[in-house]
Amino acid sequence: MRYDNDIPNIDVEKGVTGLKLHWLNAPPRDTAAGTTWGVPWKKGEVQACEAISLVDESGQQTALQSWPMAFWPDGSVKWTGHAAVFPETNHESLELSLNHRNIEPMLKLTIKETGAHVIIDTGKLTCIVPKKGSRLIESIKIGDKRLGTNGQLIAIKESRENTKDEKIFRQVKMISDVQNVVVEQAGPIRGVVKIQGVHRQEGGEHDQFPFTVRLYFYGGTDTIHIVHTFLYDGHPHEDFIKGLGMTFQLPLKGQPWNRHVRFAGEKGMFSEPSQLLLTRRHQNHKGRYRRQIDGQAVHFEDSDDREPLEHVTQNAIWNDFKLIQDSADHYKIIKRTGPDCSWIDAGHGHRAKGLMYAGGENGGLAVQLKDFWQKYPSTLEVSRLNDEASSMVVWFWSPETEAMDLRHYDTSTHVLSAYEGFDDMRATPVGIGNTSQINLKCFDQSPTHEELYNLAERWQSTPLLVCQPEYYHRTGVFGVWSLPDDHDPQKRLLEEQLDLALEFYMHEVEQRKWYGYWHYGDVMHTYDRVRHQWRYDLGGFAWQNTELVPNMWLWYAFLRSGRAALFDFAEAMTRHTSEVDCYHLGDYAGLGSRHNVSHWGCGCKEARISMAGLHRYYYYLTADERIGDLLRDVRDADHATVRLDPMREYVEKDAYPTHARVGPDWAAFTSNWFTEWERTGNGVYLDKITNGITCLKSMPYRLLSGPTHGYDPSNGTLYHLGDGLPGGYHMIIAFGAPQVWMELDQVLEDDTLSDMLAEFGAFYVLSDEEKRARTQGVLTDDMFSWPMFASGMVAYAAARTEDSTLAETAWSLLLDEQQSHMNLPLTTEDIETYRTFTEIPWISTNAISQWCLNMIVALELIGDKIPEGLLTEWKTSTK
Repeated sequence: MRYDNDIPNIDVEKGVTGLKLHWLNAPPRDTAAGTTWGVPWKKGEVQACEAISLVDESGQQTALQSWPMAFWPDGSVKWTGHAAVFPETNHESLELSLNHRNIEPMLKLTIKETGAHVIIDTGKLTCIVPKKGSRLIESIKIGDKRLGTNGQLIAIKESRENTKDEKIFRQVKMISDVQNVVVEQAGPIRGVVKIQGVHRQEGGEHDQFPFTVRLYFYGGTDTIHIVHTFLYDGHPHEDFIKGLGMTFQLPLKGQPWNRHVRFAGEKGMFSEPSQLLLTRRHQNHKGRYRRQIDGQAVHFEDSDDREPLEHVTQNAIWNDFKLIQDSADHYKIIKRTGPDCSWIDAGHGHRAKGLMYAGGENGGLAVQLKDFWQKYPSTLEVSRLNDEASSMVVWFWSPETEAMDLRHYDTSTHVLSAYEGFDDMRATPVGIGNTSQINLKCFDQSPTHEELYNLAERWQSTPLLVCQPEYYHRTGVFGVWSLPDDHDPQKRLLEEQLDLALEFYMHEVEQRKWYGYWHYGDVMHTYDRVRHQWRYDLGGFAWQNTELVPNMWLWYAFLRSGRAALFDFAEAMTRHTSEVDCYHLGDYAGLGSRHNVSHWGCGCKEARISMAGLHRYYYYLTADERIGDLLRDVRDADHATVRLDPMREYVEKDAYPTHARVGPDWAAFTSNWFTEWERTGNGVYLDKITNGITCLKSMPYRLLSGPTHGYDPSNGTLYHLGDGLPGGYHMIIAFGAPQVWMELDQVLEDDTLSDMLAEFGAFYVLSDEEKRARTQGVLTDDMFSWPMFASGMVAYAAARTEDSTLAETAWSLLLDEQQSHMNLPLTTEDIETYRTFTEIPWISTNAISQWCLNMIVALELIGDKIPEGLLTEWKTSTK
């Protein structure tokens, strides 16, 4: 579907007028809500972002906070970040305009710093953040009402000791120890406070498990968005994490029958008070019981209320409540009167929405954990509901289930039989992370069930304003990619295959239950057609861990379509792969782990897994600061290869600090440097890019040289060691290098780089005789396996040289089954095993990811040269 009418009007003198935006996932409509998003601009179009304004369909302005996120080489703004607060009636149609004076927000957010605190005032809510101590949040107020205090992080560490007769489990509680607080953004619409620290054993000095928490505030709102990142730095055989969460105390007021707990289930709210008004003789006296279950405060004031009140006060007082999501498909709600009494079942369900509310006569707090059931085991807990200081805990990892077990799945590697990387055992989780998101809303009076449930539904998706696909494409960001064309019958058939591949994987996530705290967002590598399941237990064939860059495939699929479901899929993969599959501290910081049964299990720790190019799509679309951290953290990942040479098994130690293949290593470094350069303008990283390109230009076969080189990370110099060396030419291009290089080519406008890319693509598909002839026998056809992976580069060569024969070759690589490794058109089968599954028996995520990515490139570059004959058989088979 095309959106030509949504491309902004361009006036040479005035610039952009009316860039249309639409909601991908809208914020809750019954409350004022803040949203942050990013927008790209064509080179030279925007010089500063102060004059950007936001208007609705009637021309009325909404106050806007804007900032630059990235720049073009000429200094013009490439990406801008924006924040706005939308009233309870969200507008469907919004536009960004240039050269209009922005208006001031009605309620400004202010942030003040003292020596000991950061004080945030949204105009509706006041939050005090201590700069030291155990508390991340000291208090939250609406007006004079304190609704939350003592926000802390909790970790429960479990140790295990085996004796002759039994296994002994010991648990230690740890709480947050704040070490650094920074105000990253200070309004007037959006404020961000970054808190870093560690978990410290209560009453002790031992600390572990670093954390980063960001608190997000918007002017005129009574909500706080919290992004929590946890890093593991323990010993996996000794430090088992039994629980991980965030707690708040609630100074609730009122009688026990006016103190309530509510949980969002599948279709509505579970709601119960601390003390029921339902008694044997007075089941709904004056309608009070019905109002109580609806969450309303009730009072006994009339003379004839004495007997009902006497009966009510004889009822049990329920103080503790939990909703435990112990799998992706089951939760239970339990409650008890106190710690000396048993828990009783209150209900069971399928998939909870992850929101709880606890309140009294003075109001209360609603807290929600995003991806609650998807990242099980998780728990929502309210305790001491009838005490002066009640508490709520959001458990990212529920203590009601088994402790985290981050030990490797085996005690040895399986290189030969199971596709694991190296013989050396480097299966350590030390340095991996996980990020969770919490939304918190304050109520100075009891909300309705409908209001809470609407919050729960809306908060489970990222509220975001986006542009139309044509606009993203027209700005020239993210390199070479195409828009769908459903007018051409041949292209329509190809688009159907792209859609079927996406639908299959989105269905597969649900069908195979690829959920869990450490798994959600990833997909599996290779399918086992005999067992009718993925090779989840076979070494390097299990979790994908960004192998052959499915991240990029999903993000291009979203950019082309604007589909919210694809955004959610790509977002989950970005959150997972950028945290769990990568190292953020320790010996491997800056690198990631290759695909394996354990996400951190493979001995290959490489820059291609953590490269910025995989995650920058999400950063620029959402302006998310945590992903921004990760992009910054990998800018010098090439230095980590000095400690762990990626070619250590193949190249002996020599005079060079380390070694790098032109791809995926140098390509990943380039992605990191390019992202840092466009974000900050730091010329050091541009110099490293251009130095590497200059080195390749001087080598005998330019980009085809090597492909392994000596490497010096201090300046990015590549040293020619010879040609035909270990590395495999399909390895150069299968991990996102074409996407990185084509975008770099567009930005640098270097004709020699363009020629090198075209030269590489054309050479890949030469015959063995031609390869030998052009390189004096050095490069041979057996070094260039999986030519389908190169089809995008071949398409680039065909477009650059206007070579129709090369274009036909590129399409053959994609559409001829013998070369594509794809059985086209895609078809599924229903099979019966221990349960019913829908499968594609030959499926491989490597093949699917690369085919889809290269197809997206080819449709852009040579979409007008699809040979009619290649699709004749498809047309017949799909009738």
